[in-house]
Amino acid sequence: MITDPISDMLTRMRNALAARHAKVDVPASKIKLEIARILRDEGYITNYKISGEGARKSIRIYLRYGPKGESVINHLERVSKPSCRRYVAKRDIPSVLGGLGISIISTSKGVMTGKQARKQNLGGELICKIY
Repeated sequence: MITDPISDMLTRMRNALAARHAKVDVPASKIKLEIARILRDEGYITNYKISGEGARKSIRIYLRYGPKGESVINHLERVSKPSCRRYVAKRDIPSVLGGLGISIISTSKGVMTGKQARKQNLGGELICKIY
């Protein structure tokens, strides 16, 4: 049994990037779909799609690489964990790598990047940092 599904998703992506795979499958959930949507919108992955039916749904994430075969994602870090939740106020949302990376935050208005949360004056749970 997986105790932290988001961490499992990030670890699967990290392992697939290290092995230079073109795609990776992760079990589907609403929050993982939102994270995949943000990663696609920000240009960290090529695309994603949902496959399967019922309880067996999965998300296929198509990873993105540069022209020389280098990974676009260099670092995936889970910040808030089930054992130690990390919440941030709107003024405390971290800037990742001086604005070159993104932080993903779960707010009362949904899952969004740190930049979007700052614009909308929202704080929330700091899920992960990516650069």
